[in-house]
Amino acid sequence: LWPRLAKRGALPVAGRLGSIAVTQVAIVAAAMLAVNANFEFYGTWNELFGKYDKAPVNVTQLGKGGPYATVGATKDGLVQPAGAQGLDKIKGIPHGPAEKVGKVQSVKILGRRSHAINPAFIYLPPQYFQKQFQRQRFPVAVVISGYPGGIMNLAQHLQVPQTASKLISENKMQPTVIVMIRPTIAPPRDTECVDVPDGPQAETFFTKDLPEALKQTYRVGHDPSAWGAMGYSSGGSCALQLAMREPGVYPAAASLSGDYKIANDLTTGNLFGTGPDAKQKEHEHDLIWRLKNMPVPRVSVLVTSSKKGEKNYGETMKFLQAIKAPMTKSSIILDEGSHHFTTWRREIGPALEWMGQQLTFPQDVVNNAPKKNAPSDSPTPTSTPTPSPGA
Repeated sequence: LWPRLAKRGALPVAGRLGSIAVTQVAIVAAAMLAVNANFEFYGTWNELFGKYDKAPVNVTQLGKGGPYATVGATKDGLVQPAGAQGLDKIKGIPHGPAEKVGKVQSVKILGRRSHAINPAFIYLPPQYFQKQFQRQRFPVAVVISGYPGGIMNLAQHLQVPQTASKLISENKMQPTVIVMIRPTIAPPRDTECVDVPDGPQAETFFTKDLPEALKQTYRVGHDPSAWGAMGYSSGGSCALQLAMREPGVYPAAASLSGDYKIANDLTTGNLFGTGPDAKQKEHEHDLIWRLKNMPVPRVSVLVTSSKKGEKNYGETMKFLQAIKAPMTKSSIILDEGSHHFTTWRREIGPALEWMGQQLTFPQDVVNNAPKKNAPSDSPTPTSTPTPSPGA
């Protein structure tokens, strides 16, 4: 069209400006599409625009999930089968007999109190399917992605299930159920695991809804000593917040390049409401402030940073220095590393191994016959074995 617009006058000039604008928009849109296709920030248009059903409903895809959700998840439960959600595109996911390599499920978690519906991948270790463990309850590590991002990042780029499978097979990590989930419950808004006044109840989802849903669906520990949270970037910030604010739910947390303070920005909106209580709520989400002004929780934390390349290095040092008993601390401090998966992949193995050392297994046992979510071909054992942590 450009030759037709090569004239003088208001309309041709407006046409040329319009052509330039349309071209620039098309280039930017193509770039954004390529980035989203690679990192899976948003899976649907509804997710992008925040138009989704917030009420718990039965998933109509039951049976369409194929091999991705067959143990525990039910169409009328709080953990429901989902389609592949990209799981079929990820390399290195364990494939083969579940009792030998484990299984990664694709599900949706329904929040009974928060009314949130969050997609998740759940890794079940091989021991979960083995006869000698069919009455055991397994520890749980809730692994939270950054923002913006999603569960694909955890499986594809951070390689959480692949790393956990390798560590368990090498007896470097005890058998653990790993739940991969995103931090926001109201995309595209960044809810930062905060209960927003008159808004999304993200903290309630992670501290009440998620544990309830998993305990009802899988053979997982009922005592807090079996539960831990971890994540990268915003997910790491979330894990620390959950542990220090709710130590009776998550007494262990690992944060890869996380922040130590939640603050309002363009992606979060107003997280703390208005009025006289807003400032206090903001203070209570500042972890260094909490350590100086509130009782120190009995939790164990692991934090990571880099002396060069990470903006949170100074705050990480302040946080570590502020920790005192009964809280315990560990750290991974690299000489150099960026805020990127190339750094976090170096840290995820040691972090998972550390998390496995914090959680108890077997945490408790199922006293009666196996529940309906146990593998159907596993008979009830005559006695309950006591396995070693690396069994």
